[in-house]
Amino acid sequence: MRLHQSSGNWRLGLALSLFTTFLWGVLPVALGVTVQALDAYTLTWFRFLVAFGLLGGYLAARQQLPPIEKLRRLPIQLLGIAVVYLAINYLLFLQGLAYTSPSHAEVLIQIAPVLMGLGGIVVFKERYTRRQWIGLGVLTLGLILFFNEQLRVFIVEPTKYLLGSGMVVVGAITWAVYAMAQKQLLQKLPSSHIMLLIYGCCALVFTPATSPQQLLTLSPLHWGMLIFCALNTVFAYGAFAESLEHWEASKVSAVLALAPLVTLVSMWAVSLFFPNLVAPEKLTGLAVFGAVLVVAGSIAIALGKSRK
Repeated sequence: MRLHQSSGNWRLGLALSLFTTFLWGVLPVALGVTVQALDAYTLTWFRFLVAFGLLGGYLAARQQLPPIEKLRRLPIQLLGIAVVYLAINYLLFLQGLAYTSPSHAEVLIQIAPVLMGLGGIVVFKERYTRRQWIGLGVLTLGLILFFNEQLRVFIVEPTKYLLGSGMVVVGAITWAVYAMAQKQLLQKLPSSHIMLLIYGCCALVFTPATSPQQLLTLSPLHWGMLIFCALNTVFAYGAFAESLEHWEASKVSAVLALAPLVTLVSMWAVSLFFPNLVAPEKLTGLAVFGAVLVVAGSIAIALGKSRK
């Protein structure tokens, strides 16, 4: 099977990756607030349904809906893998978030882009230079130092976080599988068409388990958070899918590793203005140093030149 090759427009790929990173960084905070009033199945179903409706309406208005003849040639098994594994990722991350905290869940979900990067090397034959491998090591060390307090809590009180952490880790693995399938599907359809199919199929998967009547009981705050989560799905995954069209998966994954920094800043900002919604994170000097290493390692990987 011929493997997908990136367009080589790394500047556009980098910009799209940074946009995705910001949206995914603030998402755990919004999800943590929304899940207080809505069950995981209904929340996930609503996000996929809104994403499908908005993207479908946009493509229809521009007369860019996927043609039937191309859909018939689409590898159904590969599409099925992308749908099932993304649906599992959404559900497990949200349920794990309910048992832990936004920052704790975000550091564990970083296993996903690391696995995606390694998958890009193994499956798509992308290669790291020595400088990029060093950058990966620096990034990994930075993540460990940055979240040393959260990891220490996990070791000291394993019963509190064990179930939620396990869900997030499994969710990270399923996301990496989805990402590889998504990248390969770009051989057949543009990213917007692929995401339209995935959104619609995922919404159907969750429909039997939903409780739409819960939506009638939401407060304006929770409605606002729910709508933000739904819009986040559209724009974040749209930008992510398009970034894979223009940039190597291993480098996209390096930029996505910055998401925990965005999460911590978001939690600090929300706790400052709305202290009853989320608890503020306490950063140590070691954690700040770890943040610097994360940024440095990500830049080294993302902007490094691959060997020919």
